[in-house]
Order: sequence, then structure tokens, then C-alpha cells
Amino acid sequence: MHMKTLRAAAVASLLACSALANPYEAYEGTTLIVNFPSHPHYNAVMEVLPQFTAETGIEVEVDMLPYLDMRERQTLELALDEGAYDLIAYVVFSKADYVYADQLENLAKYFMNPRLSDPAYDAEDLIDGYVPNIGVAGGHKGYLPGPTGSLYGLPFGSETSVLFYRADIFDKHGLEAPETYDAFLDLACRIPELEPGMGGVASRAASGHQASHAFLLHLAPLGGRVFDDLWNPTINNAAGVEAAEALKTIVDCGPEGSSAFGPAEAANAFAQGQAAMYLDSIAFAANFRDPSRSTVVGKVGYAMHPMGVQRASQTGGFGLGIPANAEHKEAAFLLMQWLTSKKGDLAVAMAGGNPSRFSTYQDAALNEKYPWSATFGEALEFADPDWHPIIPAWGKINADIGTTMSQVLTEGLDIQTALDGIAERSRALMEQEGYYIWQ
Repeated sequence: MHMKTLRAAAVASLLACSALANPYEAYEGTTLIVNFPSHPHYNAVMEVLPQFTAETGIEVEVDMLPYLDMRERQTLELALDEGAYDLIAYVVFSKADYVYADQLENLAKYFMNPRLSDPAYDAEDLIDGYVPNIGVAGGHKGYLPGPTGSLYGLPFGSETSVLFYRADIFDKHGLEAPETYDAFLDLACRIPELEPGMGGVASRAASGHQASHAFLLHLAPLGGRVFDDLWNPTINNAAGVEAAEALKTIVDCGPEGSSAFGPAEAANAFAQGQAAMYLDSIAFAANFRDPSRSTVVGKVGYAMHPMGVQRASQTGGFGLGIPANAEHKEAAFLLMQWLTSKKGDLAVAMAGGNPSRFSTYQDAALNEKYPWSATFGEALEFADPDWHPIIPAWGKINADIGTTMSQVLTEGLDIQTALDGIAERSRALMEQEGYYIWQ
């Protein structure tokens, strides 16, 4: 072959390879329909999505719903032969139901596909506590990592618990941010004495899910679990009693109306100066610096979740999954991968979202913009993916804990009696579900 012909063929080959080097080209013009919750993290995502479309040519239409309504809509859509959604953000406690019903794609085949999987993705940088909590099923206890576990989702909008406190009030009285539960509970009731009219801790406690969440927030750090590894209820042991007593102390010494607080009401009470501490999700941090929502701007300090017998901050929030009945699964994976990449995670975090990567929390620009990031990153070293069981029966157990704990907080129900009742009913339900058939 003539030299010029060879050179021309080589150039053509290079141009062809160059065209193939764009992993998004085959999906340009695709429109993805995604389901996201109305939530501060996903409000930040909406600011970043146009960047994804500009880079990839893939359009994204978002159906944004309140997260409890989102769960109801997803339950309907995932059961259809052809669903409306290509990608969903799901609440952590939905993982068990969706995986058990074979409604989420196993992500292994996408990460194995060289045309889809970015070798620079660096999955090891994803926060350890978040990945198993939101995405892994089939391993230890069925919902944690292990040799038999598989990945069905990626953390995105996940949360952990940290302590927010009024630094000005603490400085005024020479107080230190509490490192332990003993110090935390002491301050919870001492602050109302030091600052009449101010509650110690703003906590969620409303009947149902909120009261259950608040109780479980203290159970793991104080050494408790709902079940042991053989599914025997342990919620009513000494650690369970101590956790319930801690929650009752917090509510009794909290701002007026505490027993009816959900997460937004508790956060608002802290933001409006009605409490000196707030122990809950990082999701509300930005609100405390917003003058239109907060009277405590510039007065807030940040500390890790206090230590009981161990450090065990809560994990929860949202993750991304591809429905098994989605129409555009490969393009959906590309969006999922882009959003949870180092670049995407940092972009969303800078817009006010919750990072899913250790490297994002270590970013200098993020720490300059959001000074609490360093503390949150440190707290995530102790994020506990097993602070409550993620099993199909959890919805009923969670509701039982929540309504019973509300009776403890508002009706004076004896704590041991309350927890014994939850344990008895949980055992009956677990037996019905088949958890003891091997014993």
C-alpha cells in the first residue's frame, strides 16, 4: 500500500477511535425521567443537572415529590412491567423492600462494562458507612456487606447525625461541647436553668416514625440493637432502657411542644433560638446560616455525635438506584455515575448538598464555604450502617416503636413495659415472617 494511503488510513483510524472515546455519544438525545425527593440535597442537584446535560447531551426530566409521597409513587411504578422512571432516589429503609421484590438493578454488570464504567470513579473514596447502608443487600443479616452481598444503589443525599450547639450560650456560661452522653444529658437539663425559656435540646419526637428515629438515634451509641444476629429482640435490654430514658430526658427538658416535633420543627426550634442544642441530620446545617430562616447565624458550633459506650452516628437519607423496569438503564447508569463521581459530588456539595465522598469533605473550597464540613467528615468515620435493621418487616416494627415511644413521652407509659411489649410483638412478627425457621 502507498505510504500516503497508509497515513490516511491511520488518520482515519485515529479519528474513529477519538469518536469512540466519548462514552456519552451513543446516548446523546436520550431523555431520562428521574424521581427525586423534595429535599435540600436534591434542590442542590437541580442546580447541577444542566452541567450534566451540557457535557453529555443526555436530557433529564425530574419528577420531584415529598419523600413520603415519593415512596408511594415508587411502589406503584416499580411493580409495573414498564415503569415511568429511569433512575430513582430512594429512602434507605426502602432498600429491603425493593431488592426483595427484585425491583432494582444489580449494578455489577454496569461497573463491569468498559463502555460505561469510568476507571477513575474511585469507589473506595465513597463513605464507608453510607455504601452498605443505602446500597448493599444480601450479605450479613441480609442487608449489610459480606461475601454474599451485592450492590444495588449508590449513596447520594445520605446523612449522618452530628451535634449543633449555640457556641455563644456555651461561651457565656463556660460550657464545653459534650463529648459523652453523660455530659450531653446533663447539659440538656442544665441549660434551661441557666437560660430561662430556652430548651436544652431540640429533638424530633412526634408519634410514629419520628419518635422511633429519635429513640434509635441514642440506642446504638449506648450499645443497643433492635435484634441480635439471630433475630432475637434485644431492644428491651438495659441499653434500650437507657436510650429511652435519654430521649425522655431530652424531650422533658426541651423547648415547648417538643413531643410533637418532626425533623423540620426541631430544626426550626434550634434556628429560632428556642434550644441550645440540636442532635440530628447534617441536612439542616445550611439552614442555620440562612438569615431568612435562622436567628442564630454566626452563633452555631459543631461537634460529633456524643459517645456512649461507642461512637455510632446515625446513617440514613437517600441513594440512587436503577429500576428493573426502566427504559434507559445504561444512560441512567451514566447519570448515576456522573452525579456520584468526585466531580459531581463536589459540584452538588458546593451547591448545598450532602457529600457522599471523603475527598469532598476534605476539599479546601468546600470547607471555606461550609465551615462545618471538617467536623462532619470526622463524624463519618464512625457512621453506623447497622443502627437499625433494613429488612422487609421493618416498616411495621418501626411504626410500633414510634407509637409506643410516644406513649412513653406523652402518657407516662413505663419504659421497661413499653420496650417489653415492642420486643414481644416484634418476635411474633419475625416468627410469622420466617426468621426463626432455622433455629
